[in-house]
Amino acid sequence: MDTPPRPLQPGQLIARGVCRHLLSHDFVPIEEFSPARGKRVDVMALGPKGEIWVVECKSSRADFISDAKWQGYLGWCDRYFWAVEADFPADLLPEGTGLIIADAFDAEILRMAPETRLAPARRSALIRRFARDAARRLRRACDPRL
Repeated sequence: MDTPPRPLQPGQLIARGVCRHLLSHDFVPIEEFSPARGKRVDVMALGPKGEIWVVECKSSRADFISDAKWQGYLGWCDRYFWAVEADFPADLLPEGTGLIIADAFDAEILRMAPETRLAPARRSALIRRFARDAARRLRRACDPRL
């Protein structure tokens, strides 16, 4: 018997809106992606030219303040963004990062993140990891008994 899906948490709703918006820019997103052992980003997106963006979704001030690991993600993307709801105190967010305002249905990029290009070897390995993870997720969705 199938169990009903659990309601999405606030950060997951923000991530859904972010993913929808990224798709409108021809970026393909994956939620809760692990670019390396011990790291897990809320959203990683792959652009049409191989660019890689990371988006961390914060649902509250407390959620943001408790995040001490975000700087460890900067070396795994070309651009790094925060995604928050419209009433989030955006002045808390560090300079030199992008800002996306999002809700469960869509998002808008208010501040483009500065670009710091990944090294070619890291980009290649990360794109392979992204592709394998996406294929694995698709396989599980097509065959839930796996």
